[in-house]
Formats: sequence, structure tokens, C-alpha cells
Amino acid sequence: MAQTVEKRLGETFDCTAFKLHLLLAGDAVRSLVSLRPELFNMDAFLVSTGIVALAEMGDKTQLLALLLAARFKKPWPIVWGILVATLANHAMAGALGAWLTTLLSPDVLRWILGASFLVMAAWMLVPDKLEDDSDSQPPRWGVFATTVVLFFLAEMGDKTQIATVMLAARFDAYVAVVAGTTLGMMLANAPVVWLGERVTRWVPLRVVHTVSALIFAVLGVLALVLPSS
Repeated sequence: MAQTVEKRLGETFDCTAFKLHLLLAGDAVRSLVSLRPELFNMDAFLVSTGIVALAEMGDKTQLLALLLAARFKKPWPIVWGILVATLANHAMAGALGAWLTTLLSPDVLRWILGASFLVMAAWMLVPDKLEDDSDSQPPRWGVFATTVVLFFLAEMGDKTQIATVMLAARFDAYVAVVAGTTLGMMLANAPVVWLGERVTRWVPLRVVHTVSALIFAVLGVLALVLPSS
């Protein structure tokens, strides 16, 4: 009898302690959010995700993802390689955009961003091509490492990398922009790795590029028209 009572008391105390930990954790999260709401800019995250996902459709890096999937036929290492390469590349691009906000005055930055968004809108209407001039030999460094290197290099100077620089400068929200652009890249590239050319056939690329161009044009006009705060 004594052992039963002791066991029930122990279970009660364990349950009470667990609930107390949950309450303390909840209070800590609420306090953090209330004190530092700027830690994550959801608007910057959603805009960055949508713009880059659209801009990546039919882009040369998406064509590269399709080429790697067709050649190596190992989707998981390719997807993880794209993720690592994108994070590294866009982390640098976002850092450059954040640095520009400290280097330039708000008015100068506004004009540069406005013009850059308009140029990007025109660039979105130009289709990309990828030349496949490599052989079908197995990769020397493995599928994952080969994907990281090739995708990182292909992303240098690409539309989505430059868009990341511009978005980071526009929103002044480094983490949210890099997270959003990375998610947008994965939303556009991961299905291609798994499903192949069927994705590009299902999605009307001309319409996607036109919508992307319109979004960049709107951002450019807003940057030029709205006064800097």
C-alpha cells in the first residue's frame, strides 16, 4: 500500500514538474517575441520566398538541378547539395545587401534599389539556357559534393542571387530574407529533382516569368515613388 501511494505521489510530482516546465518555456517564448518582434520579419520572409520561387522557374540553376537528377539519379544527395549551396551563396548575398544599407544613405539606396528592381523585371523575361558539355563519368567527389560545387558556382551572378542582395537591402531583415530565398529555391528545385521535366511541362514558364517581372516592376516603382523612412 505504501509503495502504491509513493508511486502515485511520484507520478503526480513528475506531471506537475512537466507542466511547470511547459509554462516556463511558454512564458520565455512569449517574452522573447514581445521584447524582440524584429527578430524575424515575416513580410520579408514571405515576399522573398514568393519572388525567388517564381524567378527560379526556368532559371539556369533549375536546369542544372534537372541535369544533375537525370545524370546521377540520386535525388537525396542532390537535394541536400542544392540546400547547402543555396544557404552558403544566399548568406553571402544577404550579407552584401545588409552591408549596402550601412554604406549608402537611404535616398541613394532607394534610387539604386528602384532601378535595380526595374532592370531585374526586364531580365526576368529573358530565358536562360544551360550547356551540357560534360561527360557521363561518375563524379570524382560524390554526388553531394559535386552538386554543392556546381550549384554554388552556377548561382554566382544569377537572377536569384542578385534578387537576394536587393531584398536584403530593401527589407533590412537578413535572416528572414535568406531563409525566404532559400525556401523559394528549394520549392522550385526539389520537385524538379524528384519529378524531372514533368514539372517544367506542367508549369507555364512564360506566365511565371511575366508574373515575376511584374512583381519586380512593382517593387521598383514603389521604391522610387515612396519616400525613404
